[in-house]
Amino acid sequence: MAPTNAFTLLQGESGTGKTQLARLIHQQSHRSKAVFTEVNCAAIPESLLESELFGHIKGAFTGASAERLGRFQSAHSGTLFLDEIGEIPLHLQAKLLRALQDQEFEMVGSDKTIKVDVRVIAASNKNLRDMVDEGKFRADLYYRLGVIPITVPSLRERPGDIPVLIKHFCKQLENRGYPENMQCNQNAMRMMMDYPWPGNVRELENAVEHGIICAINGVVQPESLPQDIREYCADSDRHIEISGDDESIINKIQSVMQRCNSNRAEAAKLLGVNRTTLWRWIQKYNITT
Repeated sequence: MAPTNAFTLLQGESGTGKTQLARLIHQQSHRSKAVFTEVNCAAIPESLLESELFGHIKGAFTGASAERLGRFQSAHSGTLFLDEIGEIPLHLQAKLLRALQDQEFEMVGSDKTIKVDVRVIAASNKNLRDMVDEGKFRADLYYRLGVIPITVPSLRERPGDIPVLIKHFCKQLENRGYPENMQCNQNAMRMMMDYPWPGNVRELENAVEHGIICAINGVVQPESLPQDIREYCADSDRHIEISGDDESIINKIQSVMQRCNSNRAEAAKLLGVNRTTLWRWIQKYNITT
């Protein structure tokens, strides 16, 4: 898959490592010596996104005092990673589709066609298939992007990766000047294996850094870990389900969430559990909040 030019769509929860996977695909492709350009479509105002992707000429709009190249041009011969592709507005999706299919486009304010050679990898934490059904995402763009669809599983679905990732993050932190050869107490490791990681790989990375900073005599202890992990593992209620059948449990949680305007911290207090336990119930019963 990596050596091809096929468009690739990565789907999965936030923090599962989609960006790292996109970089790995690029590094293993024949474009590895060329640039890897990343665009977070959710972080750019809708009014500026077209210019960000395709560039603009001088005078194209108010404030366009000089010509500016877009990300497609910057990524020529390399890979363009479009993160949170589901945030691209419908009116811009047609232009993006043409850029993918024909590898050509016009800068904002220009009628001159520009040709590029770019491999596009896209990612989303939303279900784009559902967005197509809801009329929020073009079907033709969805199928064009999804030549090679990859679902990136959450960290709780691959607990065997946790020790490997911890070792990887420790090595990264060593390269940034953190202490070398840090050890992890057996109990601390068990806690990290038991924790459900709602923030996925990103949360684990932060937890490792926190643990190293708070390590005791060069060893990450249970008390070195972030509060959320300690609370979850100390919460005797985490193995206790709300009494009643599934329907009554779901109704109770939904009722409390509505009462709290979907504020999970407040809802957890009313239910007498911590936020991680509430999150686990929401996931287990597939409750929409």
